[in-house]
Amino acid sequence: MDLKFARTEINAKPKKAELAKIEASVAKENSVIFYFDRENSHKDLLELQDYFEAKGKSFYMNEVKYGLSDNEYMYQVHIVS
Repeated sequence: MDLKFARTEINAKPKKAELAKIEASVAKENSVIFYFDRENSHKDLLELQDYFEAKGKSFYMNEVKYGLSDNEYMYQVHIVS
């Protein structure tokens, strides 16, 4: 699973998301929202969903458009304990 967080600048490269850091944030908070870059494969995000659902967490994923172009979107992931 090779996940990348959403870009903060249009021309910037997305930062790599480590599963351990994501898991630590979820363990610390009851409800966490992450934004992932469009470069992530849908398959990897579904693997992330399976991972957290196996741990008894609720997982919600949406595609968020922020522009008019087809490639101007990101994934919003909400993980709830």
